[in-house]
Amino acid sequence: MASADVSAVTMPPAARRASRCGRMWYSFAPVWSQDVIEPREQQQALATLQTPCDCLRWGESALRRAGVYLGHGTDDHGDECLALLLHVLALPLDTDPRMLDARLLPDEIDRFVGLLARRANERVPVAYLTGQAWFCGLPFFVDERVLIPRSPLAELIEAGFQPWLAPERVGRVLDLCTGSGCIAIACAHALPDARVDASDISEQALAVCRRNIEEHGLGDRVTAVQADGLEGLDGPYDLIISNPPYVDAEDLAAMPDEYRHEPELALASGHDGLDFTRRLLAGAAERLSEDGVLIVEVGNSDRHMAALWPDVPFMWFEFERGGQGVFMLDRRQLLEFRDQFIAA
Repeated sequence: MASADVSAVTMPPAARRASRCGRMWYSFAPVWSQDVIEPREQQQALATLQTPCDCLRWGESALRRAGVYLGHGTDDHGDECLALLLHVLALPLDTDPRMLDARLLPDEIDRFVGLLARRANERVPVAYLTGQAWFCGLPFFVDERVLIPRSPLAELIEAGFQPWLAPERVGRVLDLCTGSGCIAIACAHALPDARVDASDISEQALAVCRRNIEEHGLGDRVTAVQADGLEGLDGPYDLIISNPPYVDAEDLAAMPDEYRHEPELALASGHDGLDFTRRLLAGAAERLSEDGVLIVEVGNSDRHMAALWPDVPFMWFEFERGGQGVFMLDRRQLLEFRDQFIAA
């Protein structure tokens, strides 16, 4: 397993924020244009485009003019166009570049133009248009019943959680608020001796999760479980990992239209984004093994945590590929500060 490209510090997140170059997935950049792809332009595209190069050039220009927001796994308009085009053509990501000059069938061009128009005009994220997203180098089925995978937790998982955990000593894992199951399934790949519970309150999300478990052939090691938070989950777990709802009311109101396609249940968590995290912090110790740890992503709501619990020694991870707001506490720390968590 590759070594981690992450480090950990105990400094409060607000004190580190000014030095960060990465941006949160919901730190919204201004949109300078809101042009849609009009029917006349679509007809011109259908009559003119012939090759993948033609499609990519026109598509990138159209998305730039439309001012689409990039925050669901890509940061480049060209990459979004390429993902849509490869989906239409049923070609892999490593397709021979010589195919860029090949002629396309009219039906293929028609499908590409239709998908691009939905991306620009309806603000549907690419992953929902293709039905696929990637996480930890693994493909996952996604639709509007679940969030699109994009968590910085991927770096920890890819490193087998080392040096903070010894992979061979992790026997049970709980992925809380699993959604598509991407974190649970990636953990099963990274921790080959572990059994993983993938829990969510949404039965619709769990249907997607079960499909992904089956497609990855992990039905003997990953179990989808419906639960409201920690209720009904007994443990003990050596690792509880969670990417729960954590968007505060201010950020929720400012979200670009792309995020309106995602389930609000998986995003919103009260005025400060910490309603779910409060419950998790108060109850996690009882579900952890003696040496167990809790790892949680709270994103931009880390600033609220610093204000609520200034004395708690949260270990905040720094990520090589960007992202913030992921902390770790062990069982001993959760027990020591449990009264504060319950009172908050």
